Amino acid sequence: MIEQMTLRDLGVIADATLPMGPGFTAITGETGAGKTMVVTGLGLLMGARSDAGAVRSGAAQAVVEGVWLVPEAGTVAARVADAGGGIEPVGDGTAELYLSRTVTAEGRSRAGVGGRTAPAGVLAELAEQLVVVHGQSDQLRLRSASAQRDALDRFGGSAIAKPLAAYRERFEQVRALAAQLEDLTANRAERAREATVLRAALVEIEQLDPQPGEDVELAQRAERLANAEDLRVAATTAHEVLSTDGEMPGVLTLLAEARRALERAAASDGVLAAHAAVLEDLGYRASDLATELSRYLADLDESGPHELATVEERRAAIAALVRAHGSLDAALALGESGALRLAELDDDDDRVERLAAELADAEARLDECAAAVTAAREEAATRLSEAVTAELRQLALPDARLVVTVSPGLPGLAGRDDVSLLLAPHPGAEPRPVAKSASGGELSRVMLAIEVVIAGADSVPTFVFDEIDAGIGGAAAIEVGRRLAVLARASQVIVVTHLAQVAAFADTHLTVVKASDGSVTASSVAVLEGASREAEMARLLSGLPDSPAALEHARELLDLGATSRT
Repeated sequence: MIEQMTLRDLGVIADATLPMGPGFTAITGETGAGKTMVVTGLGLLMGARSDAGAVRSGAAQAVVEGVWLVPEAGTVAARVADAGGGIEPVGDGTAELYLSRTVTAEGRSRAGVGGRTAPAGVLAELAEQLVVVHGQSDQLRLRSASAQRDALDRFGGSAIAKPLAAYRERFEQVRALAAQLEDLTANRAERAREATVLRAALVEIEQLDPQPGEDVELAQRAERLANAEDLRVAATTAHEVLSTDGEMPGVLTLLAEARRALERAAASDGVLAAHAAVLEDLGYRASDLATELSRYLADLDESGPHELATVEERRAAIAALVRAHGSLDAALALGESGALRLAELDDDDDRVERLAAELADAEARLDECAAAVTAAREEAATRLSEAVTAELRQLALPDARLVVTVSPGLPGLAGRDDVSLLLAPHPGAEPRPVAKSASGGELSRVMLAIEVVIAGADSVPTFVFDEIDAGIGGAAAIEVGRRLAVLARASQVIVVTHLAQVAAFADTHLTVVKASDGSVTASSVAVLEGASREAEMARLLSGLPDSPAALEHARELLDLGATSRT
């Protein structure tokens, strides 16, 4: 429920605060005072497209702020939290939600949800849970085929919602299976070529049997073999220097002599004993190095030109594999996973048969679900037709008859049904689509009758009607006001109206007041009670707020409205 809305520099409204109570709120005012700006502001709070033309002349920006009472837990609170905003608990499981929208004179827009900046799309998502707006010239619920079907589904409640949910689940399953089958059949030749290429690649990888990092190891091995003679000379020289026993003593001999010399004198100075130990360690390490060099030379002697040729041949094979797959790791990965993919490709024929069978079974189940949805809609259509027709009698259309038809349509997520709202305005008339058979006033009343009936089954928190009374007057207007009051028992109802017969039934009466300073026209909003409300009612009736006859009529209407609310 909307608790309060503030408008600043929106259209002709300079600064206005609209207190919105529960039940029925009527908004009236002189022509051009800016009544429709209230609906415009609400539309901005609900994520409507921003328009720089809505900013008051001379102002830098227009600001709309709203305070909503929402359940402390539920889809609205969850979506606000997802957007980073918050709500303020006020007790009894209810919380206040603050929404805002700013539109600059340049046309830029900024939205706020629960104290945080958010995309305008979040406001639009919240609007689906919070409010239904009916404009004067675009009663979409009666003109749109999908909206007519949605209206029937709302009225049907869980009796339609449950089979429709099952249908949608089956519909998605059928769509997924059909897509898989189409992909298999449409790309069978390509998949066969993929299988051929993959099979050859797997054979090559299996035969070559590459190992992780082998390309790097082979490169190092080839480098060593290509420089084998230089390596042999270097290793031989180093070995001879370490261990030669000829005319020139080797490092091992020299280290041993130095160690023995220090050991002989160590008895006189302990420092030399430590140095002798170091020389002993160096001797061991030099001896180990000499042994390793001997092994290295032996390995070089075993390697020959034939091994280099073998290594280069292996490197060439590995290089070809890398070129084919991008890297050795990719080739190894293909060798591990390719078998599964090949098995899948080789199984195409069997998969086509299995998918075809699964699709046929899913389609049969989908047919059953679709039939259940259609049956539920047909039953609800009969009840909705009768209920709305009865409601139309209360709206000064005693001879009108609404017929809700359910007929085969194109399959989709919403089922296989086309739903049409047909109106026979008088006995003997053939029912025709409401948008074609009803006048503007009749269309408004049909829309109201539908909402009153549906509200009993699926109440929307807030309804906003922008001059729903266009094209009607007299007794018909009184009945429209009476039925709006009935709708307000289940939901908050906000009505922009120019008829006293409608405003008389409101629980709260607001008027948009226009004043002029000679250059700029500015409007504000006032709450009407007592004599001020009677005067506004008289103005609506006769154009004269102080006419005794109009005031008497106004009091009569207000008494009628008060009686209907008790």
